[in-house]
Amino acid sequence: MARHRMVVYFFTLLHLVIDKVLYLCLKWYWGPSKRRCPTLQRKRLLVTYSAVELARMIRTREVSCYDVISAFIDRLNEVNPLVNAVLDGPFIDALEEARGIDERLQQGTIGEAELAAKPFLGVPFTTKDSTAVKDRLHTLGIVARRTVRANNDAECVRLMKEAGAIIIATTSIPEINRWQETRNNIIGQTNNPYDNRRTVGGSSGGEGALLAACGTPIGLGTDIGGSIRMPAFYCGVYGHKPTTGIINTRGCSLRTGREPSTMVVAGPMTRYATDLLPLMQVLVGPEKCTSLRFDEPVDVRKLRYFYITESGDIKCSAVQPSLQKAMDRVVQHFGQIAPAGVRKVTLSGTDRTTNMWRYWMTQEPANFGTLLGNGKPLSPLVELAKKLTGRSEYTMASIYSLMDTLLPQEREDVIKELTRRCDQELTELLGDDGVLFYHSTTHAAPYHYGAFVNVYNFSYWCLFNVLHVPATQVPLGLDGDGLPLGIQVVASRNRDRHCLAVAEEIERVFNGRIPPFIVD
Repeated sequence: MARHRMVVYFFTLLHLVIDKVLYLCLKWYWGPSKRRCPTLQRKRLLVTYSAVELARMIRTREVSCYDVISAFIDRLNEVNPLVNAVLDGPFIDALEEARGIDERLQQGTIGEAELAAKPFLGVPFTTKDSTAVKDRLHTLGIVARRTVRANNDAECVRLMKEAGAIIIATTSIPEINRWQETRNNIIGQTNNPYDNRRTVGGSSGGEGALLAACGTPIGLGTDIGGSIRMPAFYCGVYGHKPTTGIINTRGCSLRTGREPSTMVVAGPMTRYATDLLPLMQVLVGPEKCTSLRFDEPVDVRKLRYFYITESGDIKCSAVQPSLQKAMDRVVQHFGQIAPAGVRKVTLSGTDRTTNMWRYWMTQEPANFGTLLGNGKPLSPLVELAKKLTGRSEYTMASIYSLMDTLLPQEREDVIKELTRRCDQELTELLGDDGVLFYHSTTHAAPYHYGAFVNVYNFSYWCLFNVLHVPATQVPLGLDGDGLPLGIQVVASRNRDRHCLAVAEEIERVFNGRIPPFIVD
């Protein structure tokens, strides 16, 4: 035990030194000047409204659908030179679709039944490039597919369109969604709207950046290791990773939606917690809405609450004090409203989260190297040699991921048992009415390229992909550098509504989303 404490102490000290040196080096490299999101003119406040409010205003003709779509396209064009998030778009034909909706509303030819079936009638949305949108670019972030267009809509896109929403753009991703930053060789690097020297995370980084900058009111993301929640955290917005399997992933990263075993999920990203549940109702469909009890209210005072202050993984940096203080504020509030208070707990296996995730990634139906090669398997050493001689068409992040296949693999029996124990403990702890507060990661948005050194800090997100449980990323204000803080809200499988209800309570009490721009 004493030896273990010494090892932990050594690695904690080592991380502190590495983190400080890395911070100073990258701060020097990127320079002292940061650029933030462009000022929003007060007359354009329409783009700050929630998706639900926009839908209501369009239905009641308080504002025209055309004006809404036009406002978001204008804002998207205004902010994109800074964030560099749009891969395809804006789609000008969205204006024609909007004009058609306005005409039908004016003529009274849209009845109550159709309005009920289209809760987001006329509301714009965007999705990441890897999620197929018919006739739009579907590159997966690789040069070999830079002109490829999708033949059909992904299922989640189809459902959004059926609900009346209008697609206005697709957004950038890392190659094959496999990195903690959003960068590819098609359009380059996506920047954080709070500080362009900082990362937006990945892989739904384009969505996170546009949402924060008010370039879209709704984003569709996917998540295999934090890909919804990481950009949501770094960009100060909301993101929900659903229970695995409740949203069909057909058309997401070339998936069929019939994969027997996967950690991948599709889910919504928004600026308002109150938008998440209505979007989930659309994305899961009416039958699952009933089985998931999405129509039933949740009394957050009657739930049981738990929290974990650190994962214990010595490969990760220590959690920043600003993030711990943000968690403490949440714990204090729920301790006041919940009869049983909020209990501090631990889970077996959190100290080996990255080992578990790394193993389960090898069990995914799609092979990263083959996807990266656009159907042709790639040799890690050959691609590394090409990169070092300036002949590679891939980013260093992808080469980094390819090289992982050459390292010793995880022991299957050990990881399966560790996963089983962790899953069993969490299931027994939360039951049908438990909620867990868990840190998002260890630091606010790092400088670009910082993930090449602190590669394991994403493990706070990927734990819940391994366990297939729902998790909602919730913003909690800004740190001393003006960067978003946040927390994850976790529940048992198929208890997504508990995550969403608690996220709404946190939004109501703390109003933690602070935009990256000034309103003038």
